[in-house]
Amino acid sequence: MKQLPKLLFCAIIALASCSSAEQKKEQQAKEQAITDSIKLIYDPHKANREIDAFMQKLHKKSAFNGNVLIAKKGKIIYENAFGWADYLRKDSLNINSKFELASVSKPLTGTGILLLVQEGKIKLDQQVKEFFPDFPYEGITIRMLLTHRSGLINYVYFTDDIWKDKKKGMTNMDVMKIFAEHKPSPYSKPDMRFHYNNSNFMILGAIIEKVSGQSFTVFMQENIFMPLGMKHTAVYSKADYEKIPTNVVGHDRVWRRSVVQNFHDGPVGDKGIYSTVEDLFLFDRALREGRLLSAALQDSAYAPHNQKSMKGVFNYGYGWRTFEQGNEHVVYHTGWWHGFKNLYVRDLKNDVTIVLLSNMANGSLMHLDDLYKILEMPVIRQGAYNGSGDYVGE
Repeated sequence: MKQLPKLLFCAIIALASCSSAEQKKEQQAKEQAITDSIKLIYDPHKANREIDAFMQKLHKKSAFNGNVLIAKKGKIIYENAFGWADYLRKDSLNINSKFELASVSKPLTGTGILLLVQEGKIKLDQQVKEFFPDFPYEGITIRMLLTHRSGLINYVYFTDDIWKDKKKGMTNMDVMKIFAEHKPSPYSKPDMRFHYNNSNFMILGAIIEKVSGQSFTVFMQENIFMPLGMKHTAVYSKADYEKIPTNVVGHDRVWRRSVVQNFHDGPVGDKGIYSTVEDLFLFDRALREGRLLSAALQDSAYAPHNQKSMKGVFNYGYGWRTFEQGNEHVVYHTGWWHGFKNLYVRDLKNDVTIVLLSNMANGSLMHLDDLYKILEMPVIRQGAYNGSGDYVGE
């Protein structure tokens, strides 16, 4: 009984400490929300006229249909919405319209994986078989998945005849079972060469689910989207929704071809994240400020991890495409899926951010050389360089 007052006192102190820590966390979140809202302040009357003229031309001449945000040194210098969210309904896009990011999801998934690495829950050189014992391939590590060096075949190419219920979206775990049961032949042995394909990041999404004990949707929401103030970003899977809850419809080259989502819109991680241009800008700033990963771990994500075989200056890191030429260093990612075509560019040296999200899958994003020149940064288009890494133009 003599110990009771002492234990009670300790319990009160612990409770007060916990409450204080929670209050501090809430206060920090409120302050960060104010900071983020200031970052997003933009006066369209002060839009960069040269960029606006370029974007108006891209919309009218090259049929760009989508949203754009361009920032320099952390300040938005241009943003706009061009065209239709859904042509059949004649719904116009607005700056908060959510787009399927397609493969622009990969840098976010890669960040989720690196968070688990930072927390000591996984290691880059752990094999997939450690998480999924039935996985039929030896020697494939998390690092190889992040850098597209697994040698695996793209699951999108072999599941059509296997998945019977075409109205129901597959989950990541469903695809992992298909790999285990059907054992499709890989393209190459692990770590032989760079071979970009969606299986790598779909498996990373499955590993996140296995290790965290949460769905990929919940993990990303709680660990990345919410902490970074990305209020308009979410993971949407056809395995969870009969119809993906977004008003932006993907279109394939011409307006009469709106793209219907199917069972391949179930797996996530390789795609399946929906977001806005402003939320991706907030993601850019959070990474710049080191709010998620240590500097060393973040730098490793931006470093080239493949032989320089992609036109000399292009490479791939951990979920990021990379461009390095002299002291120029740009990380970026493209995305193309079911009527959506996107480009997310982050110039690390000059601190330029470009977000172009389009729901018209045409060639408009191949005509951005003049935009890069306006922004005084390298041209980020692989076809613009020869094998030696010299710029040759369009």
